Amino acid sequence: MTNTYAIIPVSRFSEAKTRLSPTLTPLERENLLKAMLMDVIGAIKGSVDQVVVISSDKDVLNFVKDLDVTCLSEKGKTDLNGALTQAVEWCSQHASQVLIVPSDVPLIHPDQVQEMVELSVKWPLVIAPAKGGGTNALLCPTQDIKMKFGDWSFFEHLKEAENAGMPWYIYDSFYLSLDVNTAEDLGEIMIHGFGTQTRKFLKSIGLEVKSNHGTERLMVERK
Repeated sequence: MTNTYAIIPVSRFSEAKTRLSPTLTPLERENLLKAMLMDVIGAIKGSVDQVVVISSDKDVLNFVKDLDVTCLSEKGKTDLNGALTQAVEWCSQHASQVLIVPSDVPLIHPDQVQEMVELSVKWPLVIAPAKGGGTNALLCPTQDIKMKFGDWSFFEHLKEAENAGMPWYIYDSFYLSLDVNTAEDLGEIMIHGFGTQTRKFLKSIGLEVKSNHGTERLMVERK
């Protein structure tokens, strides 16, 4: 039987979502990341054998240790792909495939995770694109695929699959394409994120979303 481990890479709380600094205070950004992390872990854990969180931040690992996950401390100074390579290597001792999901995709749903795992029986690489050309979920074998997260990573990962002669499936989902980087993204979460910890948190700090006809579709304001 195929074992599937999920990997969630998490940046330092102090570096969480700096692009949101015009909208949120440092503490609010940290609490936003905690809420999103709980949503992502909650959505994933019923469909995989184990969830692994990798971070270089002790505070992150302390936060998740009660959430029934395996904590991996990043070794040395590395970037996102370096950390993911460490995590995939660790998982390869226990699992034949990994599902990699960033910590800022709070609209991911358990049914989608289950569907991706089922698709991997036929398609060795299953990938969910992010808005803007990134990757918001990647299910792949623990061998033969290099981690290429970053700009245009959706296309880079497809190229990796092609080079390895590996059939792929594009899992195209509006909810999975939404990661959180801008105030407008927060607005999307408030509109679509019913039942999530992330939406509950954004409401608790008094954020409201309004339709807008300017350059951005949504305006996020404080009550």
